Amino acid sequence: MKDITLKKPAISSFQLTIITLLRIVIGWHLLYEGVVKFISPGWTAASFLESSWGIAAPFYQFLASSNTLVSIVNFLNIWGLILLGTTLILGLFLRSTCLLGMILLGLYYMAHPPFLENPSSIASEGNYLFVNKNIIEIMGLFVVYLFPTGHFIGLDRILSKLHFLQVRKPAPDRKPYSRRDLLFGLASTPVLGGFISSALLKHSLKSREEGLLANQVKPSIDGLSSATTKAFTFTKPDALIQKPAKGIIKNLQLSRIILGGNLIGGWAHSRDLIYVSKLVKAYHHENKIFETLSLAEASGVDTLLTNPQLSEVIQKYWKHAGGKIQFISDCGVRGDCLKGLNKSIDAGAHAVYIQGEIADRLVLRNKFDEIERFLLQARKQGLPAGIGAHHLKTVQACVEHGLRPDFWVKTLHNTNYWSATEKMEHDNIWCVNPSKTIQYMESLKEPWIAFKILAAGAIHPKEGVPYAFKNGADFICMGMYDFQIVDDVNITVDALSHLKDRRRPWYG
Repeated sequence: MKDITLKKPAISSFQLTIITLLRIVIGWHLLYEGVVKFISPGWTAASFLESSWGIAAPFYQFLASSNTLVSIVNFLNIWGLILLGTTLILGLFLRSTCLLGMILLGLYYMAHPPFLENPSSIASEGNYLFVNKNIIEIMGLFVVYLFPTGHFIGLDRILSKLHFLQVRKPAPDRKPYSRRDLLFGLASTPVLGGFISSALLKHSLKSREEGLLANQVKPSIDGLSSATTKAFTFTKPDALIQKPAKGIIKNLQLSRIILGGNLIGGWAHSRDLIYVSKLVKAYHHENKIFETLSLAEASGVDTLLTNPQLSEVIQKYWKHAGGKIQFISDCGVRGDCLKGLNKSIDAGAHAVYIQGEIADRLVLRNKFDEIERFLLQARKQGLPAGIGAHHLKTVQACVEHGLRPDFWVKTLHNTNYWSATEKMEHDNIWCVNPSKTIQYMESLKEPWIAFKILAAGAIHPKEGVPYAFKNGADFICMGMYDFQIVDDVNITVDALSHLKDRRRPWYG
Protein backbone atom coordinates (compact mmCIF):
# COMPACT_ATOMS: atom_id res chain seq x y z
CA MET A 1 0.00 0.00 0.00
CA LYS A 2 1.36 3.41 -0.98
CA ASP A 3 2.25 5.98 1.62
CA ILE A 4 -0.19 8.82 1.02
CA THR A 5 1.20 11.09 3.77
CA LEU A 6 0.98 14.71 2.61
CA LYS A 7 4.34 16.42 2.51
CA LYS A 8 4.81 20.03 3.40
CA PRO A 9 5.29 21.91 0.14
CA ALA A 10 8.65 23.62 -0.19
CA ILE A 11 8.62 27.39 -0.63
CA SER A 12 10.68 28.73 -3.50
CA SER A 13 13.12 31.61 -3.48
CA PHE A 14 10.72 33.57 -5.68
CA GLN A 15 7.92 33.12 -3.14
CA LEU A 16 10.24 34.18 -0.32
CA THR A 17 11.16 37.27 -2.32
CA ILE A 18 7.49 38.22 -2.75
CA ILE A 19 6.86 37.77 0.99
CA THR A 20 9.95 39.87 1.69
CA LEU A 21 8.55 42.64 -0.49
CA LEU A 22 5.23 42.36 1.39
CA ARG A 23 7.12 42.70 4.66
CA ILE A 24 9.05 45.77 3.46
CA VAL A 25 5.95 47.48 2.07
CA ILE A 26 4.05 47.07 5.35
CA GLY A 27 7.12 48.21 7.26
CA TRP A 28 7.46 51.29 5.08
CA HIS A 29 3.83 52.24 5.74
CA LEU A 30 4.04 51.76 9.51
CA LEU A 31 7.34 53.63 9.75
CA TYR A 32 6.03 56.57 7.75
CA GLU A 33 2.87 56.75 9.87
CA GLY A 34 5.04 56.96 12.97
CA VAL A 35 7.45 59.53 11.53
CA VAL A 36 4.63 61.82 10.36
CA LYS A 37 3.06 61.71 13.82
CA PHE A 38 6.46 62.44 15.39
CA ILE A 39 7.19 65.49 13.23
CA SER A 40 3.63 66.86 13.51
CA PRO A 41 3.72 68.70 16.87
CA GLY A 42 -0.05 69.01 17.06
CA TRP A 43 -0.77 65.34 16.53
CA THR A 44 -2.63 63.53 19.28
CA ALA A 45 -4.64 60.34 19.57
CA ALA A 46 -7.22 62.11 21.75
CA SER A 47 -9.90 62.64 19.09
CA PHE A 48 -9.40 59.09 17.76
CA LEU A 49 -9.91 57.71 21.25
CA GLU A 50 -12.85 59.97 22.10
CA SER A 51 -14.75 59.11 18.91
CA SER A 52 -14.28 55.34 19.30
CA TRP A 53 -17.37 53.19 19.30
CA GLY A 54 -18.40 49.57 19.76
CA ILE A 55 -17.75 47.13 22.59
CA ALA A 56 -14.28 48.48 23.37
CA ALA A 57 -15.31 52.16 23.29
CA PRO A 58 -15.43 52.62 27.10
CA PHE A 59 -11.79 51.55 27.33
CA TYR A 60 -10.63 53.95 24.63
CA GLN A 61 -12.71 56.81 26.03
CA PHE A 62 -11.24 56.13 29.48
CA LEU A 63 -7.78 56.60 27.95
CA ALA A 64 -8.95 59.89 26.40
CA SER A 65 -10.25 61.18 29.74
CA SER A 66 -6.77 61.88 31.12
CA ASN A 67 -4.07 64.07 29.59
CA THR A 68 -1.46 61.80 31.17
CA LEU A 69 -2.95 58.67 29.62
CA VAL A 70 -3.27 60.41 26.24
CA SER A 71 0.40 61.39 26.45
CA ILE A 72 1.35 57.76 27.14
CA VAL A 73 -0.82 56.57 24.24
CA ASN A 74 0.77 59.18 21.95
CA PHE A 75 4.27 58.04 22.94
CA LEU A 76 3.52 54.33 22.50
CA ASN A 77 1.76 55.00 19.22
CA ILE A 78 4.55 57.04 17.66
CA TRP A 79 7.49 54.93 18.79
CA GLY A 80 5.64 51.66 18.36
CA LEU A 81 5.00 52.47 14.70
CA ILE A 82 8.57 53.68 14.16
CA LEU A 83 10.18 50.61 15.76
CA LEU A 84 7.82 48.13 14.11
CA GLY A 85 8.32 49.71 10.70
CA THR A 86 12.10 49.78 11.09
CA THR A 87 12.40 46.16 12.20
CA LEU A 88 10.10 44.98 9.41
CA ILE A 89 12.20 46.74 6.79
CA LEU A 90 15.46 45.43 8.26
CA GLY A 91 14.09 41.92 8.84
CA LEU A 92 14.94 41.95 12.54
CA PHE A 93 13.17 39.94 15.28
CA LEU A 94 10.45 39.26 12.74
CA ARG A 95 8.19 36.87 14.62
CA SER A 96 7.99 39.16 17.66
CA THR A 97 7.61 42.21 15.41
CA CYS A 98 4.73 40.61 13.50
CA LEU A 99 2.90 39.66 16.69
CA LEU A 100 3.25 43.16 18.15
CA GLY A 101 2.26 44.72 14.83
CA MET A 102 -0.89 42.59 14.61
CA ILE A 103 -1.83 43.60 18.16
CA LEU A 104 -1.34 47.32 17.42
CA LEU A 105 -3.34 47.14 14.18
CA GLY A 106 -6.00 45.15 16.00
CA LEU A 107 -6.31 47.95 18.56
CA TYR A 108 -6.80 50.44 15.73
CA TYR A 109 -9.44 48.20 14.22
CA MET A 110 -11.36 47.73 17.48
CA ALA A 111 -11.51 51.49 18.10
CA HIS A 112 -13.37 52.11 14.83
CA PRO A 113 -14.64 48.79 13.48
CA PRO A 114 -16.19 49.20 10.01
CA PHE A 115 -19.37 47.29 10.83
CA LEU A 116 -22.80 47.71 9.27
CA GLU A 117 -23.70 50.60 11.56
CA ASN A 118 -20.83 52.89 12.30
CA PRO A 119 -21.79 56.09 14.14
CA SER A 120 -18.25 57.45 14.15
CA SER A 121 -16.67 56.50 10.87
CA ILE A 122 -14.04 59.21 10.69
CA ALA A 123 -13.56 60.58 7.19
CA SER A 124 -10.99 58.45 5.39
CA GLU A 125 -9.56 57.86 1.94
CA GLY A 126 -11.80 54.87 1.27
CA ASN A 127 -15.00 53.07 2.16
CA TYR A 128 -14.99 49.88 4.23
CA LEU A 129 -17.32 47.13 5.31
CA PHE A 130 -15.83 44.73 7.90
CA VAL A 131 -12.50 44.70 6.03
CA ASN A 132 -10.31 47.79 6.11
CA LYS A 133 -6.60 48.47 5.65
CA ASN A 134 -5.89 47.44 9.25
CA ILE A 135 -7.30 43.96 8.64
CA ILE A 136 -5.43 43.68 5.34
CA GLU A 137 -2.13 44.55 7.02
CA ILE A 138 -2.86 42.19 9.91
CA MET A 139 -3.25 39.35 7.38
CA GLY A 140 -0.07 40.48 5.66
CA LEU A 141 1.84 40.37 8.94
CA PHE A 142 0.38 36.93 9.64
CA VAL A 143 1.86 35.68 6.36
CA VAL A 144 5.23 37.19 7.30
CA TYR A 145 4.93 35.57 10.74
CA LEU A 146 4.42 32.15 9.12
CA PHE A 147 7.31 32.73 6.73
CA PRO A 148 9.77 34.96 8.60
CA THR A 149 11.87 36.08 5.67
CA GLY A 150 14.41 37.80 7.89
CA HIS A 151 16.34 34.54 7.72
CA PHE A 152 16.28 34.85 3.92
CA ILE A 153 16.82 38.61 3.45
CA GLY A 154 17.28 40.55 6.66
CA LEU A 155 19.33 41.03 9.80
CA ASP A 156 17.82 37.91 11.36
CA ARG A 157 19.97 35.93 8.92
CA ILE A 158 23.14 37.49 10.30
CA LEU A 159 22.04 37.28 13.95
CA SER A 160 21.06 33.63 13.65
CA LYS A 161 24.43 32.79 12.18
CA LEU A 162 26.33 34.74 14.80
CA HIS A 163 24.32 33.12 17.56
CA PHE A 164 24.93 29.72 15.98
CA LEU A 165 28.70 30.24 15.90
CA GLN A 166 28.89 31.57 19.45
CA VAL A 167 26.65 29.14 21.30
CA ARG A 168 26.64 25.83 19.52
CA LYS A 169 28.98 23.78 17.44
CA PRO A 170 28.20 23.67 13.72
CA ALA A 171 25.81 20.90 12.78
CA PRO A 172 26.85 18.66 9.87
CA ASP A 173 24.21 20.15 7.57
CA ARG A 174 24.74 23.80 8.60
CA LYS A 175 27.21 26.06 6.90
CA PRO A 176 29.10 28.67 8.92
CA TYR A 177 28.68 32.40 8.49
CA SER A 178 29.66 33.49 4.97
CA ARG A 179 29.96 36.53 2.76
CA ARG A 180 26.69 35.49 1.11
CA ASP A 181 24.97 35.64 4.49
CA LEU A 182 26.30 39.17 5.01
CA LEU A 183 25.12 40.24 1.56
CA PHE A 184 21.61 38.81 2.01
CA GLY A 185 21.40 39.95 5.62
CA LEU A 186 22.08 43.56 4.71
CA ALA A 187 20.14 43.52 1.44
CA SER A 188 17.13 45.36 2.88
CA THR A 189 19.06 48.13 4.67
CA PRO A 190 19.23 50.36 1.54
CA VAL A 191 15.44 50.48 1.71
CA LEU A 192 15.72 52.19 5.08
CA GLY A 193 18.16 54.69 3.58
CA GLY A 194 15.75 55.32 0.72
CA PHE A 195 12.96 55.88 3.22
CA ILE A 196 14.98 58.42 5.18
CA SER A 197 15.96 60.40 2.07
CA SER A 198 12.38 60.34 0.74
CA ALA A 199 10.90 61.48 4.05
CA LEU A 200 13.42 64.30 4.34
CA LEU A 201 12.73 65.36 0.76
CA LYS A 202 8.99 65.49 1.40
CA HIS A 203 9.02 67.24 4.76
CA SER A 204 12.21 69.29 4.99
CA LEU A 205 12.47 71.24 1.74
CA LYS A 206 11.80 74.95 2.15
CA SER A 207 11.08 77.50 -0.52
CA ARG A 208 13.74 80.09 -1.31
CA GLU A 209 11.44 82.84 -0.04
CA GLU A 210 10.85 81.07 3.27
CA GLY A 211 14.56 80.55 3.76
CA LEU A 212 15.31 84.19 3.07
CA LEU A 213 12.63 85.33 5.51
CA ALA A 214 13.74 82.92 8.22
CA ASN A 215 17.39 83.94 7.94
CA GLN A 216 17.01 87.63 7.30
CA VAL A 217 19.83 89.93 8.30
CA LYS A 218 17.81 92.85 9.65
CA PRO A 219 16.27 91.90 13.00
CA SER A 220 13.78 94.77 12.77
CA ILE A 221 12.01 93.09 9.84
CA ASP A 222 9.62 90.34 10.85
CA GLY A 223 8.70 88.35 7.78
CA LEU A 224 7.24 85.42 9.64
CA SER A 225 4.54 86.95 11.74
CA SER A 226 1.11 88.28 11.96
CA ALA A 227 0.04 89.87 15.22
CA THR A 228 -1.30 86.50 16.36
CA THR A 229 1.53 84.18 15.30
CA LYS A 230 5.07 85.45 15.78
CA ALA A 231 6.50 82.14 14.60
CA PHE A 232 4.84 79.00 13.35
CA THR A 233 4.63 76.76 16.38
CA PHE A 234 2.08 74.06 16.98
CA THR A 235 1.70 73.41 20.68
CA LYS A 236 0.86 69.81 21.47
CA PRO A 237 -2.43 69.06 23.25
CA ASP A 238 -0.49 67.48 26.11
CA ALA A 239 0.79 71.01 26.86
CA LEU A 240 -2.74 72.05 27.81
CA ILE A 241 -2.73 73.59 31.29
CA GLN A 242 -6.31 72.58 31.90
CA LYS A 243 -9.66 72.85 30.14
CA PRO A 244 -11.33 76.26 30.34
CA ALA A 245 -14.08 77.10 32.79
CA LYS A 246 -17.72 76.93 31.73
CA GLY A 247 -20.70 79.21 32.05
CA ILE A 248 -24.42 79.05 31.31
CA ILE A 249 -26.63 80.92 28.86
CA LYS A 250 -30.23 80.19 29.78
CA ASN A 251 -30.25 76.35 29.75
CA LEU A 252 -27.07 75.92 27.71
CA GLN A 253 -23.75 75.19 29.41
CA LEU A 254 -20.71 76.14 27.36
CA SER A 255 -17.02 76.92 27.66
CA ARG A 256 -15.94 80.50 28.36
CA ILE A 257 -13.94 80.45 25.13
CA ILE A 258 -15.94 79.76 21.96
CA LEU A 259 -14.52 78.75 18.59
CA GLY A 260 -15.40 81.31 15.91
CA GLY A 261 -16.31 79.96 12.49
CA ASN A 262 -15.16 82.78 10.21
CA LEU A 263 -11.81 81.18 9.44
CA ILE A 264 -13.37 77.77 8.86
CA GLY A 265 -15.98 79.25 6.53
CA GLY A 266 -13.46 81.41 4.67
CA TRP A 267 -14.83 84.77 5.82
CA ALA A 268 -11.43 86.22 6.59
CA HIS A 269 -10.96 89.89 7.47
CA SER A 270 -7.73 90.44 5.59
CA ARG A 271 -7.97 94.16 4.89
CA ASP A 272 -6.51 94.71 1.38
CA LEU A 273 -5.14 91.15 0.95
CA ILE A 274 -7.94 89.98 -1.34
CA TYR A 275 -6.66 86.40 -1.78
CA VAL A 276 -6.78 85.44 1.90
CA SER A 277 -10.39 84.23 2.00
CA LYS A 278 -9.68 81.75 -0.81
CA LEU A 279 -6.48 80.68 0.93
CA VAL A 280 -8.35 80.03 4.18
CA LYS A 281 -11.00 78.01 2.35
CA ALA A 282 -8.31 75.93 0.67
CA TYR A 283 -6.75 75.18 4.05
CA HIS A 284 -10.04 74.25 5.66
CA HIS A 285 -11.04 71.26 3.58
CA GLU A 286 -13.56 68.96 5.23
CA ASN A 287 -11.03 66.71 6.96
CA LYS A 288 -9.15 69.73 8.29
CA ILE A 289 -12.41 71.13 9.68
CA PHE A 290 -13.04 67.80 11.41
CA GLU A 291 -9.50 67.84 12.85
CA THR A 292 -9.93 71.43 14.06
CA LEU A 293 -13.26 70.73 15.74
CA SER A 294 -11.91 67.54 17.33
CA LEU A 295 -8.86 69.37 18.68
CA ALA A 296 -11.10 72.13 20.03
CA GLU A 297 -13.26 69.59 21.87
CA ALA A 298 -10.21 67.76 23.21
CA SER A 299 -8.97 71.12 24.53
CA GLY A 300 -12.26 71.88 26.28
CA VAL A 301 -13.71 74.29 23.70
CA ASP A 302 -17.16 72.76 23.41
CA THR A 303 -18.99 75.37 21.29
CA LEU A 304 -18.69 76.71 17.75
CA LEU A 305 -20.25 80.04 16.76
CA THR A 306 -20.74 80.40 13.03
CA ASN A 307 -23.05 80.91 10.06
CA PRO A 308 -25.79 78.45 9.01
CA GLN A 309 -23.86 77.91 5.76
CA LEU A 310 -21.59 75.61 7.74
CA SER A 311 -24.49 73.59 9.13
CA GLU A 312 -23.97 70.76 6.62
CA VAL A 313 -20.34 70.18 7.57
CA ILE A 314 -21.25 70.47 11.27
CA GLN A 315 -23.90 67.77 10.85
CA LYS A 316 -21.36 65.58 9.05
CA TYR A 317 -18.96 66.09 11.92
CA TRP A 318 -21.64 65.06 14.41
CA LYS A 319 -22.74 62.04 12.41
CA HIS A 320 -19.57 60.71 10.81
CA ALA A 321 -16.83 61.80 13.20
CA GLY A 322 -18.73 61.32 16.44
CA GLY A 323 -18.31 65.00 17.34
CA LYS A 324 -20.36 66.67 20.05
CA ILE A 325 -19.40 70.32 19.65
CA GLN A 326 -22.33 72.69 20.25
CA PHE A 327 -23.45 75.05 17.50
CA ILE A 328 -24.45 78.69 18.05
CA SER A 329 -25.84 80.10 14.80
CA ASP A 330 -25.69 83.74 13.77
CA CYS A 331 -28.71 83.11 11.49
CA GLY A 332 -27.13 85.18 8.74
CA VAL A 333 -28.81 83.89 5.57
CA ARG A 334 -28.82 86.60 2.87
CA GLY A 335 -29.55 89.26 5.44
CA ASP A 336 -32.80 87.59 6.53
CA CYS A 337 -32.53 86.58 10.18
CA LEU A 338 -35.90 84.77 10.18
CA LYS A 339 -34.91 82.55 7.26
CA GLY A 340 -31.61 82.03 9.00
CA LEU A 341 -33.44 81.08 12.19
CA ASN A 342 -35.50 78.39 10.44
CA LYS A 343 -32.42 76.96 8.76
CA SER A 344 -30.53 76.97 12.05
CA ILE A 345 -33.36 75.18 13.86
CA ASP A 346 -33.44 72.50 11.15
CA ALA A 347 -29.65 72.16 11.43
CA GLY A 348 -29.81 71.45 15.17
CA ALA A 349 -28.40 74.71 16.51
CA HIS A 350 -28.09 74.87 20.31
CA ALA A 351 -28.54 78.66 20.44
CA VAL A 352 -29.28 81.40 17.91
CA TYR A 353 -28.79 85.14 17.59
CA ILE A 354 -29.20 87.90 15.04
CA GLN A 355 -25.85 88.43 13.33
CA GLY A 356 -24.26 91.79 14.20
CA GLU A 357 -24.41 93.49 10.82
CA ILE A 358 -28.02 92.34 10.30
CA ALA A 359 -29.06 93.67 13.72
CA ASP A 360 -27.26 96.96 12.99
CA ARG A 361 -29.27 97.34 9.76
CA LEU A 362 -32.58 96.39 11.39
CA VAL A 363 -32.09 98.99 14.12
CA LEU A 364 -31.04 101.61 11.59
CA ARG A 365 -34.33 100.96 9.72
CA ASN A 366 -36.39 100.87 12.93
CA LYS A 367 -37.44 97.25 12.32
CA PHE A 368 -37.62 96.36 15.99
CA ASP A 369 -40.71 94.23 15.34
CA GLU A 370 -38.59 91.85 13.26
CA ILE A 371 -36.05 91.54 16.07
CA GLU A 372 -38.86 90.85 18.53
CA ARG A 373 -40.37 88.23 16.22
CA PHE A 374 -37.00 86.53 15.97
CA LEU A 375 -36.65 86.33 19.76
CA LEU A 376 -40.19 84.97 20.20
CA GLN A 377 -39.82 82.28 17.52
CA ALA A 378 -36.47 81.14 18.86
CA ARG A 379 -37.79 80.91 22.41
CA LYS A 380 -40.81 78.91 21.25
CA GLN A 381 -38.28 76.31 20.07
CA GLY A 382 -36.65 76.34 23.49
CA LEU A 383 -33.47 77.92 22.18
CA PRO A 384 -31.49 80.71 23.86
CA ALA A 385 -32.02 83.78 21.64
CA GLY A 386 -29.50 86.58 21.32
CA ILE A 387 -28.84 89.88 19.58
CA GLY A 388 -25.51 90.69 17.97
CA ALA A 389 -24.08 94.12 17.26
CA HIS A 390 -21.03 95.88 15.94
CA HIS A 391 -22.34 99.31 16.97
CA LEU A 392 -23.10 100.13 20.58
CA LYS A 393 -26.13 102.14 19.39
CA THR A 394 -27.72 98.87 18.28
CA VAL A 395 -27.59 97.48 21.81
CA GLN A 396 -28.79 100.75 23.33
CA ALA A 397 -31.72 101.04 20.92
CA CYS A 398 -32.85 97.44 21.56
CA VAL A 399 -32.81 98.04 25.32
CA GLU A 400 -34.76 101.30 24.91
CA HIS A 401 -37.44 99.41 22.93
CA GLY A 402 -37.73 96.79 25.66
CA LEU A 403 -35.96 94.02 23.73
CA ARG A 404 -33.97 91.93 26.20
CA PRO A 405 -32.40 88.86 24.64
CA ASP A 406 -31.05 85.83 26.50
CA PHE A 407 -27.54 86.95 25.58
CA TRP A 408 -25.67 89.69 23.72
CA VAL A 409 -22.97 89.23 21.09
CA LYS A 410 -21.05 92.49 20.97
CA THR A 411 -17.62 93.46 19.65
CA LEU A 412 -14.92 94.44 22.13
CA HIS A 413 -11.27 95.25 21.62
CA ASN A 414 -8.89 98.09 22.37
CA THR A 415 -7.73 100.46 19.66
CA ASN A 416 -4.04 100.45 20.54
CA TYR A 417 -2.81 99.11 17.21
CA TRP A 418 -1.37 101.05 14.33
CA SER A 419 -4.17 100.59 11.77
CA ALA A 420 -7.05 101.48 14.13
CA THR A 421 -9.14 104.39 12.91
CA GLU A 422 -12.77 105.39 13.36
CA LYS A 423 -13.59 104.64 9.73
CA MET A 424 -15.31 101.29 9.64
CA GLU A 425 -15.09 101.11 5.86
CA HIS A 426 -11.36 100.51 6.14
CA ASP A 427 -12.06 97.07 7.69
CA ASN A 428 -9.65 97.61 10.55
CA ILE A 429 -11.78 98.41 13.59
CA TRP A 430 -14.91 96.80 15.00
CA CYS A 431 -15.35 98.47 18.38
CA VAL A 432 -15.08 102.18 17.67
CA ASN A 433 -15.39 103.37 21.27
CA PRO A 434 -14.49 100.50 23.61
CA SER A 435 -14.70 102.59 26.79
CA LYS A 436 -18.35 103.46 26.11
CA THR A 437 -19.10 99.83 25.26
CA ILE A 438 -17.55 98.66 28.53
CA GLN A 439 -19.44 101.26 30.54
CA TYR A 440 -22.83 100.52 28.96
CA MET A 441 -22.52 96.71 28.94
CA GLU A 442 -21.76 96.89 32.66
CA SER A 443 -25.40 97.89 33.24
CA LEU A 444 -26.85 94.88 31.40
CA LYS A 445 -27.65 91.67 33.23
CA GLU A 446 -27.69 89.26 30.31
CA PRO A 447 -24.64 87.13 29.41
CA TRP A 448 -22.30 88.81 26.96
CA ILE A 449 -20.29 87.00 24.28
CA ALA A 450 -17.53 89.36 23.16
CA PHE A 451 -16.25 88.87 19.63
CA LYS A 452 -13.62 90.47 17.41
CA ILE A 453 -11.56 90.68 20.59
CA LEU A 454 -8.34 90.45 18.53
CA ALA A 455 -9.50 92.97 15.90
CA ALA A 456 -9.12 90.35 13.17
CA GLY A 457 -5.57 89.43 14.15
CA ALA A 458 -4.27 92.90 14.93
CA ILE A 459 -4.08 92.21 18.69
CA HIS A 460 -2.22 89.32 20.30
CA PRO A 461 -4.40 86.90 22.32
CA LYS A 462 -2.22 87.53 25.39
CA GLU A 463 -3.52 91.11 25.28
CA GLY A 464 -6.99 90.66 23.82
CA VAL A 465 -8.24 87.81 26.01
CA PRO A 466 -7.53 89.38 29.45
CA TYR A 467 -8.83 92.73 28.16
CA ALA A 468 -12.19 91.20 27.21
CA PHE A 469 -12.73 89.32 30.48
CA LYS A 470 -11.53 92.18 32.66
CA ASN A 471 -13.92 94.59 30.96
CA GLY A 472 -17.08 92.58 31.38
CA ALA A 473 -17.27 89.80 28.76
CA ASP A 474 -18.75 86.57 30.14
CA PHE A 475 -17.62 84.57 27.10
CA ILE A 476 -15.20 85.25 24.25
CA CYS A 477 -15.47 84.11 20.65
CA MET A 478 -12.20 83.67 18.75
CA GLY A 479 -11.47 82.47 15.26
CA MET A 480 -8.67 79.93 15.64
CA TYR A 481 -6.66 77.76 13.29
CA ASP A 482 -5.95 74.28 14.60
CA PHE A 483 -2.35 75.21 15.46
CA GLN A 484 -3.56 78.08 17.69
CA ILE A 485 -6.18 76.28 19.76
CA VAL A 486 -4.06 74.90 22.61
CA ASP A 487 -2.15 78.17 23.03
CA ASP A 488 -5.34 80.22 23.05
CA VAL A 489 -7.00 77.92 25.57
CA ASN A 490 -3.95 78.17 27.83
CA ILE A 491 -4.04 81.97 27.53
CA THR A 492 -7.74 81.93 28.45
CA VAL A 493 -7.20 79.68 31.46
CA ASP A 494 -4.33 81.87 32.65
CA ALA A 495 -6.35 85.08 32.12
CA LEU A 496 -9.30 83.75 34.11
CA SER A 497 -7.10 82.50 36.95
CA HIS A 498 -5.35 85.87 37.30
CA LEU A 499 -8.39 88.06 36.67
CA LYS A 500 -8.48 91.20 38.82
CA ASP A 501 -10.41 94.46 38.84
CA ARG A 502 -13.39 93.11 36.91
CA ARG A 503 -16.26 95.49 37.70
CA ARG A 504 -19.14 93.82 35.88
CA PRO A 505 -20.62 90.78 37.71
CA TRP A 506 -20.54 87.44 35.94
CA TYR A 507 -23.74 86.67 34.09
CA GLY A 508 -23.90 83.13 32.87
